[in-house]
Amino acid sequence: MATEQARWYVIHTYSGYEAMVKDSLEKLIENNNLQENIFEIKIPTEETLEEKANGKKKLVERKKFPCYVFLKMIYSNDIWYLVTNTRGVTGFVGPQGRPLPLTDEEVARMALEEVAVNVDFTVGDTVQVVSGPLESFSGVVTALTESTQKVMVNVEMFGRMTDIELDFVQVKKIEKVETEEQAK
Repeated sequence: MATEQARWYVIHTYSGYEAMVKDSLEKLIENNNLQENIFEIKIPTEETLEEKANGKKKLVERKKFPCYVFLKMIYSNDIWYLVTNTRGVTGFVGPQGRPLPLTDEEVARMALEEVAVNVDFTVGDTVQVVSGPLESFSGVVTALTESTQKVMVNVEMFGRMTDIELDFVQVKKIEKVETEEQAK
């Protein structure tokens, strides 16, 4: 299936043009029958609670990455030409404006797709942090949340035990090695 070859790419747009670029790309896909090459277009957003001057709170939807639009596509020079010549697009993110696909870890971290991660650890297991600011720290799993793909790990930081929340993809189980004395 062609979607298995597709990767996520990032295009840079003028400020405030993200929605217009998305609409233009959707029309481009339809007009040029590119459904077999470009599969998804996303502008990741998040809802935040803002307090207005009058003291009222309002739920506001904000772009997570202003000036960027994410495309899941199969890259080719023709697609590059069509996308970069779309009004509002300044180019692809990558060396010399050539697209560099996102890694699976980046896709999971940015929540572009729902990727089910099979975990081989449970509450009470010792795990090591493999990415992020706490890389190489180890600790004990205290909670797992399947729906959000998050794990709570108790690690020693600054001389005290602290619970930290991490993504499933940020930790791996440490296999316990039995010593001869423990076996006796």
